[in-house]
Amino acid sequence: MTAPAKHIYFASDFHLGIPDKVISLNREKRIIRWLESIKSNCAELYIVGDIFDFWFEYKTVVPKGFVRIQAKFAEFVDSGIPVYFFHGNHDLWQFGYFEEELGVKILSKPIIKEFSGKKFYIGHGDGLGPNQWKFKFILGVYRNYFFQRLFAFLHPNIGIGTANWFSQKSKEKTFDGNFTFYEEKEHLIQHCRSVLELENIDFFVFGHRHLPMIYDLNAYSKYINLGDWIGYNSYAVFDGHKMELKTFEG
Repeated sequence: MTAPAKHIYFASDFHLGIPDKVISLNREKRIIRWLESIKSNCAELYIVGDIFDFWFEYKTVVPKGFVRIQAKFAEFVDSGIPVYFFHGNHDLWQFGYFEEELGVKILSKPIIKEFSGKKFYIGHGDGLGPNQWKFKFILGVYRNYFFQRLFAFLHPNIGIGTANWFSQKSKEKTFDGNFTFYEEKEHLIQHCRSVLELENIDFFVFGHRHLPMIYDLNAYSKYINLGDWIGYNSYAVFDGHKMELKTFEG
């Protein structure tokens, strides 16, 4: 009897660390339950950015906590399941820890991959599309090596503590905007359109916007946003034929 084909799984925007330790830990445990539930049927796992609400690796120090999810990623890798982790705009300061200690493959830009004859364009989604000059400027600062090294001179208690405070304030101001879908005015939809002018893509898979949906771009191409695990517990799965958006534990 032939074993069923294994699936490709996608999830994003866990934002571990907010709004407080108790709620974040409960969310982390829920994500672990989900990962455990898919492990036996998972061919590859794509975590499409913003696992943490803030993450910065010093040379010999990483942020406290989040050990359960790190252990689970290592478990997947050790059992032969590739795990891909895309930089999000909240956790792009990774300098080797996940690759060296956990075996997770870090990706800083969108990629194109093919599964079962279907072409996937996968990325977190931050900074893609036209305009967004202020946001792109801030991203440029975050990604700049000089400013990263400058931040690294701060003691971890000061640097991580200050960054967590600013991240919390930023989320309070911007999260409500993620409940509105602007259709063709969406930056990511416009980015998809520009990519389709150059190459045929079956599935565009993004996080960042926190609004889970599948949106038809044309007769064959779809935009998929993975949502988040703050309010939706949503993820996508490709079974070799179709992509589905699902939720875990309601």
